Amino acid sequence: MNKTYKTYGIILLVVVILMTIVQLNKKEVIDWSKNFSTTEKSPFGLFVFNEEGRDLLNQKLIKINQSPYSFYNQNHPKKAHNILLIEKNLDKVSWEKILQEVKKGSDVMILSEDFPDELEKKLNFKLSDYNYDETSYLYFTDDKIAEDSIVVDKVQAWGIFTNFDFKNSEILGTEYYEKEYDNDYESAANFLKVNYGKGHVYLHAEPLILTNYYLLKKENQKYIQGVFSYLPNRETYWFQESETESSQSPLRFIWANPPLRNAWLIFLFSVFIFILFNAKRRQRIVPIIEPLKNKSVEFIRSIGNLYMQEGDFHDMMAKKSHYFLSRVRTELLIDTHNLDEEFEKKLHLKTGKSPEKIKEAVVLIKKSLNPSAHVINEDLIKLNKVLNEILK
Repeated sequence: MNKTYKTYGIILLVVVILMTIVQLNKKEVIDWSKNFSTTEKSPFGLFVFNEEGRDLLNQKLIKINQSPYSFYNQNHPKKAHNILLIEKNLDKVSWEKILQEVKKGSDVMILSEDFPDELEKKLNFKLSDYNYDETSYLYFTDDKIAEDSIVVDKVQAWGIFTNFDFKNSEILGTEYYEKEYDNDYESAANFLKVNYGKGHVYLHAEPLILTNYYLLKKENQKYIQGVFSYLPNRETYWFQESETESSQSPLRFIWANPPLRNAWLIFLFSVFIFILFNAKRRQRIVPIIEPLKNKSVEFIRSIGNLYMQEGDFHDMMAKKSHYFLSRVRTELLIDTHNLDEEFEKKLHLKTGKSPEKIKEAVVLIKKSLNPSAHVINEDLIKLNKVLNEILK
């Protein structure tokens, strides 16, 4: 091993040791971002719900890895069913498909911090943002389950329902929160039931209740069970297609683990540095080699000029004829010993040229092969043209 490779190896070893020390002394940082991902074990992921959701819905939860528009175009459920959406951004046609199913008797439960404008207009409600204390208390309005509650204390809750149609809607849950500038508490609707056709739309403005952090607390389980108790005991389709689309990367396991990710980046950086320095030290000037020139055309032009200067048109015609007859023998497999009518007929059949053209060519060939025939420049031009037309 030469000195250069030893230097590279020592540098790489030092970097790896330093990164190992940093990783061992590094305190684990908890990711509190709201990702709502079924594969994330962070506090605000949906990993636990993805694993335990069937128990909450009486083993009748069906996960759909398609958009509602694609699913309902390919499938036509005959029975009424439940639909579950958790913090989903759907296109307009998917919302229309869902509302069509609700109109026929299905129920949909939507847990989201935001709702599309077209849904608010069709169901006649408004979700308003507010800015109050971080801690909120969620209760049911039904006296039977009024004691079941949940405390949202890690992040600020975002929305409450306002301006909804009281005749066609029912408040199922409220949120108590402390005012910003005094110690008084106010309440507002955060869980609605809206009648639509033969079915119902359940709107919950706090999807965090289904994340890992809140679902793992035993004191919250009754409230979450109470939310799903409003859905009829039947099949529930949970649309979560974005999770399957985002997990197709072959490096997803490496990127999901910070130590592996750092090791992968160090490896790539080291390979890049090695290639960069190695290429600079070893690359030599590549000599420019001129390609050989094809001088066949120049040679033919020189020979042609020589014949033209000598004025030996007869010899040029004879060579052209011999070349033509040689091609007829090898390519068309026609005997050229006798240039008679039988020859003309065979040449006509195999080339498809007119009998007149064949006849003219044969006359010129015989003239060129006759040593005593008088040949002029025009005969050479005519012969060249006719033979080229026959065997293109």
